[in-house]
Amino acid sequence: MSAAARVVRPFASRALSQKLPLSSARMVSPTAGFPRGSIRSFSQSPFLEVKKYTESHEWIELADDGKTAKIGITKYAAKSLGDVVFVELPPADLEVSAGEPVGAVESVKSASDVLSPVSGTVIQGNAILEDKAKFINESPEGDAWIAEISVSDAAEFDGLLDEAAYKETIDEE
Repeated sequence: MSAAARVVRPFASRALSQKLPLSSARMVSPTAGFPRGSIRSFSQSPFLEVKKYTESHEWIELADDGKTAKIGITKYAAKSLGDVVFVELPPADLEVSAGEPVGAVESVKSASDVLSPVSGTVIQGNAILEDKAKFINESPEGDAWIAEISVSDAAEFDGLLDEAAYKETIDEE
């Protein structure tokens, strides 16, 4: 044992054995001892929520129940449109087929239809967008979805692009 270790060891042992007052003790998360990424979260499973894309820059995310989905425009589309000033939301109970308009987005640059990636019946439009259309620019693939639909045939998801394939299409543009 080195001379420095002989000097420091007794001091360190005494310091570590002293009891600290509760006010100076810090709260430690129960997960602090686990290596990063080793804790599994059950709130979102990639197998339960399926997000797919179209070449016309729409996304659709199938919910946990496998029967409902949310439709919106991609980040790329929102950036290309610029500042969104108006969003036309679909009425409830509207029957749509894959490729048919389910709404429209109007910006200072242009207007564009939002096409439904799959067939189904509209449950509701996103009411947030009625009052705050520019929210699409802030969260295009999150809370700024355009329509929620009841999916007629979940097998139609198989013909859509996954995230990697979609990114390839926008890299080519």
